[in-house]
Amino acid sequence: MALNRLDLNLLHVFDTIYREGSLTRAARALHLTQPAVSHSLSRLREHFDDPLFSRQGNQMVPTPLARRFLESMRPGLTQIQSAVNQFHAFDPVNQRKTYSLALRDILESTFLPKLMGRLESYPELEIVSQRVPRRDMETQLAAGKLDFAVDVLLPVSNQTAHELLRRDRLVVLARKGHPLIGGELTMDKYLEAKHVLVSSRSEGPGIEDFELSRFGVQRNIRLRCQHYYAACRVAEGTDLLLTMPENYARIIAERADIDIHTAPADLPAIDVHLYWHKAYEREPALIWFREQLNSIA
Repeated sequence: MALNRLDLNLLHVFDTIYREGSLTRAARALHLTQPAVSHSLSRLREHFDDPLFSRQGNQMVPTPLARRFLESMRPGLTQIQSAVNQFHAFDPVNQRKTYSLALRDILESTFLPKLMGRLESYPELEIVSQRVPRRDMETQLAAGKLDFAVDVLLPVSNQTAHELLRRDRLVVLARKGHPLIGGELTMDKYLEAKHVLVSSRSEGPGIEDFELSRFGVQRNIRLRCQHYYAACRVAEGTDLLLTMPENYARIIAERADIDIHTAPADLPAIDVHLYWHKAYEREPALIWFREQLNSIA
């Protein structure tokens, strides 16, 4: 397996097949035909005397040898790609580029409209927004499957860089004409009402409940659900109150018969951070896109 007998371009093909999990998607990402990608894979299989990938449904699943090789090869390949990319300026008007972004549902609603409006002058750019489990975020950033992730402040390794994008304060939504709220929403009124809590967990307090406990009080949770949009619809049609981030609340209030109230206590703001892997941070295309994300935050 002498290195001088291996075309290094094949390593880029191998990495892309691994990342995309499909010959068709790999061909699209590489701007090659599928037969060309299949031919490259055949050469790699011959070189390593291993199938490298097996087809399971629509997915190309790597063999144990392929996984071991990728773990050893990818850091070096990433360094080579970064070194080469630093000498080439990125032209967003004429260059084709797909950016992969991890966003949770509420952040999709607040970030994507602004982002796509800003990118309207760059027709060659494609954005892929996806929901990625937090436990997999760093792995996918390191593997190049994600370019960026946007989420609350999370514990990460020193290989993952992050910066504060915005601070979103918590507000309270209530239907118009709510019988408990005449003018100002006081703490007594807040505690007398029943509430919707949005959480992916089936039990446990929300971020606002931790702060309320410092005041020695506890609110009455009537409904626990998974998504803010559903919770907003409930708050619009019932007397339940919903405590949520202000940016998304204002989007909802534009189209719903609902009022936004200042929270009755100094509840903690939600810090929204942008995450990326340090191995790729000097690539011009990613530097440019990071600037776009900062500009709309």
